[in-house]
Amino acid sequence: MLNDPHPFPAIGLLELASIARGISTCDAMVKKASIRLIRAGTTHPGKYTILFRGGVGEVNESMRAGLAAASDALIDSIVLANPHAQLEAVLEAERPTMQGALGIIESYSLAGLIRAADAALKATEIMANKIRLGDDIGGKGYFVFSGELHDVQVAMDAAVEHLGPGLLAGREIVANPHEDVFTAV
Repeated sequence: MLNDPHPFPAIGLLELASIARGISTCDAMVKKASIRLIRAGTTHPGKYTILFRGGVGEVNESMRAGLAAASDALIDSIVLANPHAQLEAVLEAERPTMQGALGIIESYSLAGLIRAADAALKATEIMANKIRLGDDIGGKGYFVFSGELHDVQVAMDAAVEHLGPGLLAGREIVANPHEDVFTAV
């Protein structure tokens, strides 16, 4: 990640039910506006996910092109203007040190998970530790965060509230995790 806490003021994600349509949608999106792909590729079970960033206008323009190209293959989508800086870092696979209580939220929707993680990070002082988006876990995603127990509880409530109906696959708070658990996350 660059030194600027918000090198790109927006992120977007499209989740598609078709790999073929996902690839052609990705092509339409990157040709439509100046965006940077964070990742694009297959996720389980047989889905295609496009995660990207850029200026708010560019992300919105690219998203419109993506929604049109995805058509009936679209599962879910999200655009976040000004995402929390820790969300950006964890999406780029940076892993800060875990400490305190652990919160884990698991979702059936990758876009819903990003929305929930951003809400959790903006609700209180927690540390984003890891986010997994659909790879080798049946198409689900999960977000792991840590901090003081009270803050983790507040963040979990915010995440669940913003996730969306029917999208919660699991949620747990580990108040005092053993140090070995931090390496198992």
